[in-house]
Amino acid sequence: MQTETMHADVAVIGWGKAGKTIAAKLAAGGTRVVIVEQSDAMVGGTCINIGCVPTKTLLHDAGGRRADDDPQSFFDAAQQRRDSLIAKLNGVNRTMVEQHEQAVVVMGRARFSGERTIEVTAGDDLLTVTADRFVIGTGAVSRQADVPGLDPRSPRVLDSTTAQGVHPLPDHLAIVGAGPIGLEFATMFALFGSRVTLIDRGARLLPEHDEQLSAEVEQRLREQGVEVLHDTMVVEGSEEDDGVRLETDTGSAVTADAVLFAIGRTPATSGLGLEAAGVETDERGAIAVDDLLRTSVEGVWAVGDVNGGPQFTYVSYDDHRIVLPQLLGREPEHTRADRTAVPTTTFMHPPLGIVGLTADAAREAGHAVRVATKPVAKIAAMPRPKAVANTAGRITLVVDADTDLVLGAQLWTIDAQELVNLVALAMRGGVSASKLRDGIWTHPSTTEALNEVLAELD
Repeated sequence: MQTETMHADVAVIGWGKAGKTIAAKLAAGGTRVVIVEQSDAMVGGTCINIGCVPTKTLLHDAGGRRADDDPQSFFDAAQQRRDSLIAKLNGVNRTMVEQHEQAVVVMGRARFSGERTIEVTAGDDLLTVTADRFVIGTGAVSRQADVPGLDPRSPRVLDSTTAQGVHPLPDHLAIVGAGPIGLEFATMFALFGSRVTLIDRGARLLPEHDEQLSAEVEQRLREQGVEVLHDTMVVEGSEEDDGVRLETDTGSAVTADAVLFAIGRTPATSGLGLEAAGVETDERGAIAVDDLLRTSVEGVWAVGDVNGGPQFTYVSYDDHRIVLPQLLGREPEHTRADRTAVPTTTFMHPPLGIVGLTADAAREAGHAVRVATKPVAKIAAMPRPKAVANTAGRITLVVDADTDLVLGAQLWTIDAQELVNLVALAMRGGVSASKLRDGIWTHPSTTEALNEVLAELD
């Protein structure tokens, strides 16, 4: 075994959005940085390699398949385009850090052996890295299903990573879990041509949102070829010659070519040796941090999915804004507690952008509420959905009746991932619903919906 020792001002564990940005900026300013990543395939982090970018690439291509396109050939072509894009982004991210003389990239698995020391193993090689300060950004991993009779290592038992590379395209795919990941993959595989059965333990989809939206989203999924089973849990499984059989607590069974478990992601802290460094975790296994993202050990921060916050790459990027100033000896301009109106998007076809409160939640919080809602197909001032032949969806905005400020929005429409950012910015900036209603927007655009929908506030 070959052993070496190295010292850095800052050691970053994990090449996610926050970690790589911190490493690149520190190194550009002359700080000696070591960044450790356990896999060449994960350079750049989850988002570009197995998360946001590849799945949205596949979903986009799936939406372009015509009825007479061969599903398998179309899926193969989409996978190839995704792989080409990932390779380019992976290379760009490597260069982003390696171009700086003060940055050292180490490939291997890191484990704390003390408060200021990690050991990085790569095959038979061992590198000991000491540093004055550490940033942990190891992300999250798919939660493994614990179903009697099913081996999670089986090629028929998938998670959100392995499902992206499945071959052949399943004729029938069962998906367990109806959260954002389950809805996205159900849409994707249905559009590619698979028959999809979505197994939901809840009574309805999107239970935290309006019942009308929930019902319309489910109807859209059924039109796309997704069967939805509510109030259902898988209690046992078995692999058979023709696929996977799932026994449920309702007494029914689902037999499919493969099963995808979309049951959430857990912080990737296993094997990090956090106990050796004295870094504490919470009841969910996430690294415990305060609003400045400091851990229980001075000089150690945790960023991104591993700290138990919202699992979004843009939140990870905001984490870097909080931690970087501290590493440079300055006070950050904001903390995690300052975040308001953080938008989310569930990528279906069309996508669903959400920010702020629903009408019911706003009323429960003590607001007098006005609501504007309209099906996308009936918004005359917004012809863009008709032009691109996707008029599904509904736009709903919740407004405080006393202040005229927007309290929340449910934007289920094409371009929702963009429109929700505008509404979120308006909420953070105190822009009134009236100003959004009277805004001058380009044409044709999805933003024009604000003119018509907000004019109908009840």
